[in-house]
Amino acid sequence: MTGTSKLCVIIAAKNAAATIERAIVSALAEPETAEVIVIDDGSSDGTATTARAADDGTGRLVVVSFEKNRGPAAARNHAIAISRAPLIAILDADDFFFAGRFSQLLAEDDWDFIADNIAFVDEAMASRAHLDLARFPREPRVIDLKGFVEGNISKRGVRRGEIGFLKPIMWRAFLDANDLRYKEDLRLGEDYDLYARALVKGARYKLIHTCGYGAVVRHDSLSSSHRTEDLKRLYEADRAILAAGGLSPEAGDLIRRHEKHIRDRYELRHFLDIKKQSGFGAALSYAATHPGAIPAIAAGIFADKTARFRRSKDSAPVALGGSGGLRYLLASPAGTGHK
Repeated sequence: MTGTSKLCVIIAAKNAAATIERAIVSALAEPETAEVIVIDDGSSDGTATTARAADDGTGRLVVVSFEKNRGPAAARNHAIAISRAPLIAILDADDFFFAGRFSQLLAEDDWDFIADNIAFVDEAMASRAHLDLARFPREPRVIDLKGFVEGNISKRGVRRGEIGFLKPIMWRAFLDANDLRYKEDLRLGEDYDLYARALVKGARYKLIHTCGYGAVVRHDSLSSSHRTEDLKRLYEADRAILAAGGLSPEAGDLIRRHEKHIRDRYELRHFLDIKKQSGFGAALSYAATHPGAIPAIAAGIFADKTARFRRSKDSAPVALGGSGGLRYLLASPAGTGHK
């Protein structure tokens, strides 16, 4: 591990043979990368073989295969356990880094977690997407628990910008000192949960507005869908944070707000699942025996029925390369550069 190569890039992958090479190549291209650890999480395709074929001969790539699928949290925890680098970065198997991402992030100091913006790219244009990161205004700011939790609560009529989707670099020392790892029973919101618990522990979470992470939009992505049960486990994770204690009254109120937000989504999905599986009468019976769920169910149904009458506040895609489009997770500051 050289003085400049101090990052471990962790890629949890399931049935990602079509995209894993691009992800690995982008990670190995960063001079700050000391290790790339791919966890093949019970794939039934050629993910592991394709990953090993992307090796650049520098000895930095490690590929580990799980016989059975254990989920992204378990895969990432295993990679952390076998890695040696002091800094941890997460890369999804169908995404990639724009060149120069790490140098932009590591130019900042005084942080435990540091993230940049995310650019969403269509699969058709991912191979030629390019951003001149030096032209982005950095505009560093610190994300506190309040800003983080509020940034993960959807607001009706406002473009969704959940900052729990950000992919920060993390200091291993902070994770170890605070006994922080991903909750392995979560298959939705595992990032949110880890970052929230870190912020409760006093993590300094910095955000800069350069954009070095490319998230590829694919309709068959595993992260684009979730089960009703996943929502239940996520609001239960909030309850676990509350039960652990040590929160200020304001922090407790924030976590409770997020817990209610996710629980309301669960109640609506659960109601609709019952309706689909057993009929409308069974769904009404559930609501009658769970009166606390009725406001969430009613509000959710009303929102669905009136969605087409509401104007979306989503920003128009930014043209990239004269074809297709690119949009950002966070509002893109003026003066950003793209090609």
